Amino acid sequence: MPQEFKRWYDHDPLMLKVINILKDYQDELRVQAELFLANIESKVSKEAVNKFYFMVKPLNGGSRWYDNDPVISKTIELLRVVPLDVQKKVAQEFIDTLKKNGITIPD
Repeated sequence: MPQEFKRWYDHDPLMLKVINILKDYQDELRVQAELFLANIESKVSKEAVNKFYFMVKPLNGGSRWYDNDPVISKTIELLRVVPLDVQKKVAQEFIDTLKKNGITIPD
C-alpha cells in the first residue's frame, strides 16, 4: 500500500483549518497576514524574517497556491517552522480574531 503524502499542517485539524481559510480567502485576509508578519518582525526584526524567507522560498516562483503572494507565503512559511505550541496558539488567535470581526468560520 503506497504511503499517503502528508503536508506539514495535516497533523493538526486547527492548523489545517487556518491554512484552508487563508487559501480560500487569501485576498480578504491579506491584512491579517500583514499584521502577523509585523508582529513577528517586531520581535525578531524585519531583516531576520526576510533572510529566513529568502532561504525557504522556492526557486522560480514555486508552484504552491501561496507562492504568488509574498505576504501570504511568508506567513505560511513562518507558521511552518515555529514550534507546535506556537503554531496552535497563533492558529487559535487567528480564528478568534476572525470571529471577533464578524467573519463566519466554517467547521
